Amino acid sequence: MHLHLTHRMIFIVLFYSLSFSAQNPRVLLHHVNAKLSKSKTYSVDVEIKVDLPYITLQPIQSKLYVKDHKRFKLDTKRIAVLPKQGFLQFNTLLTDSIHYTALFQAFEIIKSVKTEVINVIPNSDTGDVILAKLWIDAINQVVVKTQITTKSSGTVKTEYQYGSQTAYGLPDKIEFLVDVKKFKIPKALSADINTSGTAKTQKKTGVIQVLLKNYAININVNDSFFNSDK
Repeated sequence: MHLHLTHRMIFIVLFYSLSFSAQNPRVLLHHVNAKLSKSKTYSVDVEIKVDLPYITLQPIQSKLYVKDHKRFKLDTKRIAVLPKQGFLQFNTLLTDSIHYTALFQAFEIIKSVKTEVINVIPNSDTGDVILAKLWIDAINQVVVKTQITTKSSGTVKTEYQYGSQTAYGLPDKIEFLVDVKKFKIPKALSADINTSGTAKTQKKTGVIQVLLKNYAININVNDSFFNSDK
């Protein structure tokens, strides 16, 4: 009887320890968004490396401008291949408590970092997002990984590495793993597409790597800049 009671007490302690070790997912998302909100507008030098089937591109050097985490613009003379999900879409998921529901799923270790996996589910099926998963480092309050499935672009997995601007929640490296069949390639790149590959050599996924450095945070950029073609 005593042994049975002891096992029961241990189970209760473990249950409550697990329950309270994970933050309320909505509160956790709020903390992550609060850190990102410290940088209203910023610019950063980026290098984009593309590894997609049938496309050969040299690394692209550019400057990225982001305002209010809702708009971004690449200042480059070349065509850049860049999924919007990794820069803007998950920011909407962090702040929208009306159209999305956040649920804690599990803990997961990613590259020695303990993360909390949060499922973000739309409350209706009328939008583009079908399901989003966010892996969040609760201690540093940053997003380590995302997996966003949309009707328009399929599933895009993204991993983020931090360093110089962790205090602002801004990464030094972003790596996208995209669904080739669903990913929309800019029409201007059609001349660079190599169609000589066979079905056996076709990849189902492609990788886009973005290196970011020389951040300039909370700078003044006119709204009209994001609407111009320059």
